[in-house]
Amino acid sequence: MGINVEYQAAFVTLAAANFEEIVEFYEQLLAIAPNPYRPGVYAEFSAAGLRLGIFKPKASHQSEFLPQGSGSMSLCFEVTHLEVAIAHLGQLGYPPPGEIMSASHGREIYAYDPLGNRLIFHQSIEPFPSKL
Repeated sequence: MGINVEYQAAFVTLAAANFEEIVEFYEQLLAIAPNPYRPGVYAEFSAAGLRLGIFKPKASHQSEFLPQGSGSMSLCFEVTHLEVAIAHLGQLGYPPPGEIMSASHGREIYAYDPLGNRLIFHQSIEPFPSKL
């Protein structure tokens, strides 16, 4: 089968030339302070199974991280109350541009962070009560 790599961890990182704005957005969105945090360099958030790193690319590498459109990756957040999440995004100044969608697995809505990354907020369908 090949080489068996033993992974210690996996997490998502975002490059942000507007580092402080993005760190502040995720600090407010997740309602936690970054830890570790190196001002102007790196911030990391750990919440509900998500480990999100944000870094400011060096000037010589910033062109590698210019936005290319929405891309194919999304950050997905499972929430208990979708309407509460929508209200929170509105308070942050980033209300979802569309409507709530129904899917076989629940309800969801798309929003975007200050970098234009797609955020999916999802509320699962309540499980059916078991018959006695």
